Amino acid sequence: MSKQGVLLINLGTPDAYNLSSITRYLKQFLSDPRVIDLRFLTRFFLVNLMILPRRVKRTAAAYRKIWLKEGSPLLIYSTRITEALAIELGDNYQVELGMRYGAPNIEMTLSRFKDCKNISVLPLFPQYSSAATGSAIAELLKIFSKKWNIPNINIKTDFYNEPQFIEAYASIIDKNIKGKKPDLLLFSYHSLPKRHLEKSQCYNNCEKERACFPINHKNHYCYRAQCYVTSRLLAERLNLSPSQYKVSFQSRLGATPWIGPYTDLVLPELIREGIKNIAIVCPSFIADCLETLEEIDIRAREQWKMLGGDQFTFIPCLNDDPLWIKALANLVK
Repeated sequence: MSKQGVLLINLGTPDAYNLSSITRYLKQFLSDPRVIDLRFLTRFFLVNLMILPRRVKRTAAAYRKIWLKEGSPLLIYSTRITEALAIELGDNYQVELGMRYGAPNIEMTLSRFKDCKNISVLPLFPQYSSAATGSAIAELLKIFSKKWNIPNINIKTDFYNEPQFIEAYASIIDKNIKGKKPDLLLFSYHSLPKRHLEKSQCYNNCEKERACFPINHKNHYCYRAQCYVTSRLLAERLNLSPSQYKVSFQSRLGATPWIGPYTDLVLPELIREGIKNIAIVCPSFIADCLETLEEIDIRAREQWKMLGGDQFTFIPCLNDDPLWIKALANLVK
């Protein structure tokens, strides 16, 4: 009897924090036309002559700060999620992990599904974006296009509003703010270039700085709108009033306009409003990584202290939390 295949896809990570590994990883990542959506020659010169020479050392230093004894946090937590999900689903399932960039790559992972006639694919990105979810799916389909026999494939493109995902993340937030009573909970999401929203056919006339419209037929693929839905659902589950939480976006790169408001610019605004105690959570990430551990827990924490803030509570990602693993199993089923 063939097993049901389950492929989890995450973004990826360098093999080490030395300059050669960082260069190889960033070059593969930034050369993706869904990440930097410019013409080939423009992207080639931008990546190789401008971004890499300036960014490799800085990125290596950032990874060095968060690197664990066992290796990259993203790979460690993603592997733990995969192993825990395999146990939760049982012997009738074969669960594997593939990375869009770096190892284990998607093609190598797919070769392990030798006896699976059905494969469920779950990119571990709650909100859909062409740069992450779309890129992972495009790579998957390109690999399958080379095969003679193609199994039944079921792809889940997003789960930003799935009740069990919301419940699992709310539980993590509850555990980490218990007894601390922050003045405000900041939902910080990975940002995207504003042009990505237009290319996703978001027809709503919004400023891309204030809260998005609710999801409708005009903005079904709007990453930013999905982020706001996730935030609203989490706030409702946590019994937060609109004044007790805020949405921001992090990790912008270069001079291109990115969707906001930007997390690092929101922090001084909060100080000016008299807020001194905050908690930050990053619900566009499932597993802790460079963007959560270094950018938020280290750099944003240091910025908050320099601004005169008092309490700064970093809330980790879902990682292999048991409630999340059960939710993930149900998403697969």
